[in-house]
Amino acid sequence: MDLETLVEKFTQKDEKAFEQLYNMYSKSMHGVIFNIVRNNDIAEEVMQDVFIKAWYKSDTYSISKGRFFTWLLNIARNAAIDKTRSKNFKKTKQNLNSDLFVDIIESNDSLDSKTDAIGIKKFVNKLAKKCKDVIDLLYFKGYTQTEASEKLDMPIGTIKTRNRNCIKELRSMVLS
Repeated sequence: MDLETLVEKFTQKDEKAFEQLYNMYSKSMHGVIFNIVRNNDIAEEVMQDVFIKAWYKSDTYSISKGRFFTWLLNIARNAAIDKTRSKNFKKTKQNLNSDLFVDIIESNDSLDSKTDAIGIKKFVNKLAKKCKDVIDLLYFKGYTQTEASEKLDMPIGTIKTRNRNCIKELRSMVLS
């Protein structure tokens, strides 16, 4: 079954379509979420919530606005960021395990392998360093544009413009 038909059945609440899409995208979504929350159990929980939310909000997806994967990825990224901003999440981070810091240091300059389930890393690596930096912070590490602006020491407007231009360049590479 082609993806378009599968997504159409999903929006009509077909459980088999849901299962197939879950099997297709769960590893990618988990990887993106994990890069933001940095905890496997929480990433698993958020991922489940993402697919449930997508199921209930499937009528809001429109093929004319973009690919299904991108729509789902945005739900996952936003859910993970929301989770990190919640009081419960902040409480669990008060006494951090030193292993978390080692992992952050080791993976700071590279994308987690779990986020490469769809092969996007090879395209991101072809981008200029300025694009890789912005995309890594915004999409793989869950920074807000304001946080990325502070981290990269550049104006928020530059971050927004770079993000838009870099995503456009990435999209043209992937689709060509």
